[in-house]
Amino acid sequence: MSRSPTTFLKREIDTSTPRTPAALAWRRFRSDRTGVAAGVVVGVFFVLGMCAPLISAIYGKDPYTTYGQNESGLLDDYGYPTGALGGAGGRFWLGLEPGLGRDVFTQLLYGIRTSLLIALVVVLVVTVVGTAVGLVAGYAGGWLDFGVSRVVDIALSFPSTLFIIAFVPVVQSLFVGADQQTPTWMRVMTLVVVLSAFGWAPVARLLRGQVISLRTREFVEAARIGGASPARIVTRELLPNLWTPILVSASLSVPAYVTTEAALSFLGAGIVEPTPDWGRMIHRGAEVYLSDITYMLVPGLAILVFVVAFNLLGDSVRDALAPSDR
Repeated sequence: MSRSPTTFLKREIDTSTPRTPAALAWRRFRSDRTGVAAGVVVGVFFVLGMCAPLISAIYGKDPYTTYGQNESGLLDDYGYPTGALGGAGGRFWLGLEPGLGRDVFTQLLYGIRTSLLIALVVVLVVTVVGTAVGLVAGYAGGWLDFGVSRVVDIALSFPSTLFIIAFVPVVQSLFVGADQQTPTWMRVMTLVVVLSAFGWAPVARLLRGQVISLRTREFVEAARIGGASPARIVTRELLPNLWTPILVSASLSVPAYVTTEAALSFLGAGIVEPTPDWGRMIHRGAEVYLSDITYMLVPGLAILVFVVAFNLLGDSVRDALAPSDR
């Protein structure tokens, strides 16, 4: 029995794909196998970081106990793990740290927590501050836009890495005396403050340009003619049209700040002993790599896999939210 054109058209309409922007973006993202695989890898890292205490309890070890020094036979006379691959095996899955003999697997797990915590907080701060500054400057225009743009230009002209290394001890010295040891929470807060101070400017410049291109659109002019206040226009008309660049910028910033935090810890301006951290582990591994390269390879490969996966995820999110920008 043949179907009429009306029945066929009705069926095509009923079985069509969702038309909401979020549903279309999710459908495009699911069709990207690379993005889905990268999302799974990133999700595994997040789960491992959040569940580090539980995994450590099940595993039966922690990142602070010096197993190699407490038990003979785990380290040789020079302080290096006995056995291949840094002493990796059934008891210590990724081996032991040279010298102190701490468990590498639990250090890696807790290092994920440290790096992700700092990176996510910094991304949240720079996104909020950069979005607010970009919205205000782009919509207001005039002398305010000119002043903000010059401040952004000055902030972008600084060699950020060099100034971050210089400012971290200065900021810490304002709250901790020279004869006192800086607590871990103070180091974390200092890194968040300093990284945020140098990180908001690119976000502000990006969103300022987006707002300038949107403020002359018909829907903004209609809202202005209808008597909407500037605050309402910014929050109800402009901000909803900026979620795509905001999300893309945030997703691509997380791996950048993870590597920045690791680099600062490697250079001694970030997290220090005994707090587990990827950069500190690489720094310690670089000191002993001639005799045992395993301790440096483990966090190095972890950072490589995480950064590559998160960058691929960010690219997939960008393609899903803004397919015209491919």
